[in-house]
Amino acid sequence: MCPAHKSEAATTSVVVIGAGHAGVQTAEALRTMGHTGPLTLVGDEPALPYQRPPLSKEHLDIADAEPLPLRGTQFFTEQQIQLCTGVTVTMIDRSSSRVHLSDGRELPYDCLVLACGAANRSLPVPGSDLDGVHSLRTLADAEAVRAAMAGCESALVVGAGFIGLEFAAAARKRGLPVTVVEAAERPLGRALSAEMAEHITEAHRSNGVDLRLGAGVTAFLGDNGRVRGAIGTDGTEYTADLVLVGVGVVPRDELAVQAGLAVDNGIVVDEHLRTSDPDIYAIGDCASFPHLFTGTRVRLESVQNATDQARHVAAAVLGREDPGGYREVPWFWSHQGQLKLQIAGLRSSDDRALVLGDPADGKFSVCSYRGQRLVAVESLNRPADHMAARRLLAEGRSPAPEQLADPDFSLKTFARALAPTP
Repeated sequence: MCPAHKSEAATTSVVVIGAGHAGVQTAEALRTMGHTGPLTLVGDEPALPYQRPPLSKEHLDIADAEPLPLRGTQFFTEQQIQLCTGVTVTMIDRSSSRVHLSDGRELPYDCLVLACGAANRSLPVPGSDLDGVHSLRTLADAEAVRAAMAGCESALVVGAGFIGLEFAAAARKRGLPVTVVEAAERPLGRALSAEMAEHITEAHRSNGVDLRLGAGVTAFLGDNGRVRGAIGTDGTEYTADLVLVGVGVVPRDELAVQAGLAVDNGIVVDEHLRTSDPDIYAIGDCASFPHLFTGTRVRLESVQNATDQARHVAAAVLGREDPGGYREVPWFWSHQGQLKLQIAGLRSSDDRALVLGDPADGKFSVCSYRGQRLVAVESLNRPADHMAARRLLAEGRSPAPEQLADPDFSLKTFARALAPTP
């Protein structure tokens, strides 16, 4: 059981399930904050824990690119972190506070952290099991896609989300013909304003991507077990010998379900990231938490959220949790060829969008307002705006909407001019 007293917390036995950004950061933060007890990190992939964002970007661009490790082997040895790779957790036994592994081992815990991540959503259409139909999330996925690109004549992407568009940009860099089909009327519809989505659409089309909106796929076509194309929802037949399916992800909450924990589009946690069992926490892509800035329960898929929640949980395990709960400003990024997109905050569909800068220059930001309050900023090739937005949102400060109409207005200058928060 997680101890109630800080004096006991440093020696507790902690097991972290998931060796991605959230899991590794949890283990590192625990040691940095003074935890000296048994600490085990369990990952189902055989490789040393690695960075995921480059897999859909640089890893596809460079023929011999190696995965970027989150930490080297020596780190885990020096920090006395037991790293178990290539094994899965088959069961959480809450009654005995033990985790059962696929290799037969059992790990006792006082505190358990679920950093299970998410899995790619499948596309349940005929032909989805053909060779040449790929998804992209793990290192093995990325290496398979990169190998397929080497002998590819044409590619089809299903889904114009971050992964799909990043892949499309990488494929065009290689000169490959690429078609992207997206069921919604604009790309990145859940993440971007209409103004930014329109610019992203035209930029990809100008780069040679055949981007078709309001279009889906009803079946994949094959010859001798290999994909050769697809049939669209409008009857269009697409030719492709490489297909990438990027239609979103689902939280990996199956262990939580088995253990009888509350789930609802992810593992349900409170403002301190505790599950319905006070000895078990959940963080990162798999966790559904009450968000301070939106007033709603959300599940975020970003490195920032994973690592910030990991630090928060490490402090909570050690009895040093923030009384106000987890309240970091979310931010995201996506590199799609020459498009460097950065997002701070969370917008909703009915927020008012104001453009800062000239989209024709390929460098501008879209500021989303809820009433008079700035709630999100999307920046394209304007990193200074992004950094200023993160500061303003964290401090709860906003320029008045009418200030953005001034052609000389600078978000960076406005943020710098503010007196430090007392």
